[in-house]
Amino acid sequence: MRPLELYIHIPFCVKKCRYCDFLSAPATPEARQEYVMGLCQKIRSYYDLGGLYHVSSIFIGGGTPSILEAQQMRSIFDAIRSTFPVDSDAEITVEVNPGTVDKLKLMAYHNIGINRLSIGVQSTDDQELKMLGRIHTYQDFLDTYSLAREAGFRNINVDLMSGIPFQTLGGWEDTIKRVAELAPEHISAYSLIIEEGTPFYEKYGEGERAEARRRRELPDEDTERLMYQFTKNILQNYGYHRYEISNYAKEGYECRHNLGYWNRTEYLGIGTGAASLINNQRFVEGGEIEVLTPQNQMEEYMFLGLRRIKGISKADFRRTFGRSVENVYGKVLIHMYQKQLLEDTGDNIRLTEKGIDVSNYVMSEFLF
Repeated sequence: MRPLELYIHIPFCVKKCRYCDFLSAPATPEARQEYVMGLCQKIRSYYDLGGLYHVSSIFIGGGTPSILEAQQMRSIFDAIRSTFPVDSDAEITVEVNPGTVDKLKLMAYHNIGINRLSIGVQSTDDQELKMLGRIHTYQDFLDTYSLAREAGFRNINVDLMSGIPFQTLGGWEDTIKRVAELAPEHISAYSLIIEEGTPFYEKYGEGERAEARRRRELPDEDTERLMYQFTKNILQNYGYHRYEISNYAKEGYECRHNLGYWNRTEYLGIGTGAASLINNQRFVEGGEIEVLTPQNQMEEYMFLGLRRIKGISKADFRRTFGRSVENVYGKVLIHMYQKQLLEDTGDNIRLTEKGIDVSNYVMSEFLF
C-alpha cells in the first residue's frame, strides 16, 4: 500500500476577502449541510482506492472549513475512516479563521482526531486587517489561539501576509514579533499577490490609475525584499528554521502535508474544484484527466522541489527518472550556477539566497 494525502475542500466563508481568488463564497446553513452530505457520499465512492493506499496526511482547506459545525466535521471524518486506512500518526490539519470557533468546537475537533490547526491571522494590525477585508481583529486571533491551546492543540500554524497596502517595514516587523512571541510551532509568511477577479485587482491591477495606486499604496520591490529578509532573521532568533521559501517551523514541526506536495507524493482532492495526482494522472473533480508525460514529471519535480530550502536530491532524481539531472538539465544548471542563483552542495541542488529573491524566474527555466 502506497502513502496517500487527502485534501478536502470546504468552499464556504463568512465573507470574501478583498484579495482572495480561491473557490469560496458565503452560503446558508442549509447549503452547507447539503454540501457536507454530498461530500461524505463522494468520499465513500473511493472505497476501491482505499484498498490500495494508506492515508499519511489530511488537510481540510477552503474557504473557511471552521465555519462547519462540529457534527458536520465529524461526519466527514467518519466517511474518511470508513473508506481509507488512516495512519495512527497521520498529520490532520484544518484551516481556522478567528471568530468562527469557540472552545467547545475546538475541543470537538480535537476529539475527532484533528491534531494540527492553521490559523489565518495575516496581520496583527487592525487597520491592515480591515484593508484586507478580514472579518476578525487581532484580539479575535489572540482569543482563538488561546482557546486552541486550552483545547489541547500542540501543533499550530499561523498564516501571515506581507506587502499589504500602506504596510511599512516596521509594521511588518511588529506583526512577525508579536506572533513569534506566542511560539506557534509553524509560521507561513506569504507576500500579497494581486489576483485577477478580486476587488484588489480592480484597484491595483491594470491601467494607469491602478499603477499610480500601486506606486502610492503598495510597498515597492526593495521594501518587499527587506520584509522577506527581516522575516528569516527575526524568526531565526525565535528558534524557527526556514524549510521552504515561505514556511518556517520549530524543529520537527514542518508541515508534512505540504512536504508531500513538494515531494510529489500522490494526493486525492475531494470537494468542489479540488485537484488530485494519482498514478501520474492529474485531474480536478468533474474535469478531464491529464496524463503527465515523463517531461511533465521532471518539470514538476524541479519546480516543486526547488521550493524547499534543501532543494532537490540528485540521487533521488536518478532513481525516479533513470537519468541524471545533469543529463536532462545540464545547460540550465550551468547557466543558473554562473548567475549564482543555484548551488550544488554535492548531494543536492538548491536555490541560493540570491536565487530565492527571483525564485519564480529560476523555476520557470526548468520548463521544457
